[in-house]
Amino acid sequence: MNSINVVPYIDVMLVLLVIFMVTAPMIQTGSVDLPSVGKSAQPPVAPLEVIVRADQSLALKNRAKGDAELAVTREELAEQIRAAQAANPQQAVLIAGDRQVKYEAVLNVMSELQQQQVTKIGLLVQPGK
Repeated sequence: MNSINVVPYIDVMLVLLVIFMVTAPMIQTGSVDLPSVGKSAQPPVAPLEVIVRADQSLALKNRAKGDAELAVTREELAEQIRAAQAANPQQAVLIAGDRQVKYEAVLNVMSELQQQQVTKIGLLVQPGK
């Protein structure tokens, strides 16, 4: 009659149990900083919108102050955005490119803003139909 000797398996399981019991208290748990109720109740700030047109000219739209577009040059763009973010650091910047503009032009605007230490930059997209 054939039989399986399970004693070595029990020995291995006991050794693993001892190892896990010793190492479990040494594991450091991570902490997650969750937002408080007071912070989440604040309405989000309307973003700044940088519009790159087909002729690669730029316009700036501050949705917090209305929907009026302001034509700006590349040099004025970073100054205007930094001034707006100085008043409200939580204000995001969205870059919208015209359908006919090359993607490289949009990335150049994003790169210039990042070099000027402008934070919270994103791309504005239109959902497909």
